[in-house]
Amino acid sequence: MKYSRSFNHDVKVGLLGEDWAKEFFSGEFKLEVKFDSMAHTSGNLFIEYSSRGKPSGIAATDAEYYLYIIAEFNYAIILNVENLKERLRFYYKHNMYIRNGGDDDTSVGFLVPIQELLTV
Repeated sequence: MKYSRSFNHDVKVGLLGEDWAKEFFSGEFKLEVKFDSMAHTSGNLFIEYSSRGKPSGIAATDAEYYLYIIAEFNYAIILNVENLKERLRFYYKHNMYIRNGGDDDTSVGFLVPIQELLTV
């Protein structure tokens, strides 16, 4: 978004943000809630895409947003699923961050630094 010193511009942008939040929290968007119990110590999120040889997690979701609750720190991040998938395709193509995980390591996913997910 273009930077502006204009109060009128800032108000318009702020109102757009408020509208998005209203739509988001009123259920206008499909949301999938994830809880990561290790992210607070590792600094990474595990984003599953396969379990027991079948598509799962990000590969199977029909949600528009993921809401990741980070245990212990009492905070959450909201990620647009399409943008996240685009980034994960890049990681997959370059064999980055791919790890086994989940119960008995039967899942495959990306173990991505949270900070990397928060950058454009």
